[in-house]
Amino acid sequence: MMTSSRDELICDSGNTAVAVDRLTVVRGKRTALDDVTVRIARGTITGVLGPSGCGKTTLIRSIVGTQVIAGGTVTVLGRPAGSAELRHRVGYVTQDATIYEDLRVIDNVRYFASLYGSGANAADEAVTNVGLADHRTALCGNLSGGQRTRVSLACALVARPELLVLDEPTVGLDPVLRVDLWEQFHHLARGGTTLLVSSHVMDEADHCGELLLLREGHLLAHTTPTKLREDTGCQSLEEAFLSIIRRSTAPALG
Repeated sequence: MMTSSRDELICDSGNTAVAVDRLTVVRGKRTALDDVTVRIARGTITGVLGPSGCGKTTLIRSIVGTQVIAGGTVTVLGRPAGSAELRHRVGYVTQDATIYEDLRVIDNVRYFASLYGSGANAADEAVTNVGLADHRTALCGNLSGGQRTRVSLACALVARPELLVLDEPTVGLDPVLRVDLWEQFHHLARGGTTLLVSSHVMDEADHCGELLLLREGHLLAHTTPTKLREDTGCQSLEEAFLSIIRRSTAPALG
């Protein structure tokens, strides 16, 4: 596996948001993740990238504690993944919007705020931060796909999580909405939130400080966009990723 020197810099547990050690997940008869080890630093935006079926969602589910694992350990913010103590510290936005369509935007967010023990002000702030202040009284069933994604994000933000995990949040969105969401992610990171964002769109890799490149359940690389280009000699990140895949699948010489 190709790694950047960044991996060595985040070995200090106090600076580590997520520690995955020799994680193996078997789904059915298929190994979805095979002996994955990685550290994710606090305050970073880490992109989990790879084609559909490579293990991105399985890794994310393991980190938020909703995936049964066959081996290894996952530690989040110093606690075992899925611990009750992490419920208010970790926000999770799934691929499908987790909102109630028969409720208004603000009511959805207030409901989640009440579950987290946050006040009404937190709900109002979250709605504003995702750019839906003008739609706060709209029924969620009448919203576009991009707006529904923003409501889900607001529902996760009301707890002011230390770690925000987003599973392909920009799928199906037009380019303008994608840019807007990434601007919001960077704003959160500047405020100290650690973000883990999965995507199968390689051009989104440039928005991330760290990259985890997955294929067929294996972690091929933990690197940065700049280091990936330097190591492969490719300016296109998609071509760089393909180069890493070719290296990993080439028959051993000698």
